[in-house]
Amino acid sequence: MKYKDFETLKKNEDFKKVYNKRNSYANRELIMYISKNGTDTKRLGVSVSKKVGNSIVRHRLARLVREAFRLNTNHILDGIDVVVVVKAGLKDKGYTETCKSMIHLLKLHNMYR
Repeated sequence: MKYKDFETLKKNEDFKKVYNKRNSYANRELIMYISKNGTDTKRLGVSVSKKVGNSIVRHRLARLVREAFRLNTNHILDGIDVVVVVKAGLKDKGYTETCKSMIHLLKLHNMYR
């Protein structure tokens, strides 16, 4: 799916490329892997394990992460692939906590301006 300012990662091989770079930071709610993609676009992949909750909960959390990324895309540097793994700590949180957690990890990666 292509949003206005970024694309989504879909293929398993794209996720594996980002995981294999082993460039990650984590907090209580999220784990974020980042890799340069050699283009001028941003790409986001979201992974939510079945351990986090049922399908309704997992899809809600994935939507929260995508929305937080979309609304902050102007502050995120171009040319990166981002994979966000949602942890169970995000289960009872809302948009503001998701956004703060994502910005915190982007700043650790030096990808937030």
